[in-house]
Amino acid sequence: MNPIQHIAYYVVMVCLSISLIVLGIVLYFICKKRSAESEEPLSIKPCARAYSLTDIDTATDGFNHNRIIGRGRLGTVYAAILEQEELVAIKRIHPRLVLSNAGFGFSKVIKSLSFAQHPHVVPIIGFSEAPGERIILMEFVGMASLDFYLHQNPDGASLLDWGDRLRIAAGAARGLEYLHEGIAPNIVHGCIKASNILIDVKFCARVCDYGLSFLAPSGEKGLEGYVDDEYLGDRGGGACKESDVYGFGVVLLELLSGRGSEEMLLVKWALPLIKDKRFYELLDPRLVIPSDIKSLVRLAKVASTCVGNSRKSRPSMGQVTSILNNLETEVCL
Repeated sequence: MNPIQHIAYYVVMVCLSISLIVLGIVLYFICKKRSAESEEPLSIKPCARAYSLTDIDTATDGFNHNRIIGRGRLGTVYAAILEQEELVAIKRIHPRLVLSNAGFGFSKVIKSLSFAQHPHVVPIIGFSEAPGERIILMEFVGMASLDFYLHQNPDGASLLDWGDRLRIAAGAARGLEYLHEGIAPNIVHGCIKASNILIDVKFCARVCDYGLSFLAPSGEKGLEGYVDDEYLGDRGGGACKESDVYGFGVVLLELLSGRGSEEMLLVKWALPLIKDKRFYELLDPRLVIPSDIKSLVRLAKVASTCVGNSRKSRPSMGQVTSILNNLETEVCL
């Protein structure tokens, strides 16, 4: 090949290389544009809507006593119907708590909490505030609380069998794990107890009343038995993820034993039984003893690590959920 042919060859190769590069760039931008056009927008839960007090008054028939479906340490809950025929639950915060939090950013906190979206969490859909009034609108869950299912019929047949209890434990754990680790900013529940775990029409456990501990002082009645010593101690440790884990451990003890929290008596009664491996004495006498007690033993040990350790030694909700998910799969599926 003579020098002229060499030069022609290199010119052709350079031109071909440049053409391939240009073609690659063009194809890249075409594909990127088509991908952006075909990509569906992410499903993002809208922020809680503000309602006027007139809207709330109409929805509850003037806060009619016949519409009351629950009472708690923070307020009274009403079944309400909005203009769109939407059935919702409305929590009317106690007036004394409204006065003590008059300068607090109620609407800002509720809007932030309302972004929580998970199958095992009851969503917040709206709020209302006026002089002397603080109101929260939540999705209506058509069944009762875990507290009702466990303690309504103490001397008769249990309303929950062993499989039901494991499903509820795992579902509630997933909801609490989501609040602790699955949403930013993370949400500390502040008062995990059986009455704040609702059972919906599909028998799915759903956590409610999360993030509302700012409305009530730490020593408020209704926390007894569900919070650790640090929460109520002189140093005022208050609500945190670790105190939520403690409360969840108490709920697990209730599921195991069928007993109420009874202030601190349930934990004091249960821990020695678990330590001495007297698991049959721990189990709710209304329950049929599982043929394989491994699930009973594992659930009891999880409960003991939640309530028997100091805050720094407790498992995270992620760790608890992992164990309970495995238990649910082994026993219930």
